[in-house]
Amino acid sequence: MKRCMVVDDSSIIRKVVKRILGSPEMAVLEANNGSDALAMCAAEMPDSILVDGVLPDMATTEFIKSVRAMPESRNVRILVSMLAFDIGAIMRAKRAGAQGYMLKPFNRSQLMERFRELQAAA
Repeated sequence: MKRCMVVDDSSIIRKVVKRILGSPEMAVLEANNGSDALAMCAAEMPDSILVDGVLPDMATTEFIKSVRAMPESRNVRILVSMLAFDIGAIMRAKRAGAQGYMLKPFNRSQLMERFRELQAAA
């Protein structure tokens, strides 16, 4: 079973992602901040991570770098969700180790398409 983690301080975003991606083939884990997500990654690394572009407790780039510093993170696909298109933030996230981004709010088809693209690029 694939494992996806959604890291966002909005419980609504986490529930929407869980409802869209959750299936018998995909377990969706939730974390409301970067510290909790890093602890969960250290315990068992997910296959993919959807992380908010603005975390309440750390910079998103620091979260991505911390995940990438873990030995098990080699194949993890990281997608950053943002409220507005910001080329600087996108480039910083990619340099830190993210594979892509998507804008919020998103709908079912947008989220599914981005995850298909992430999995195909793996």
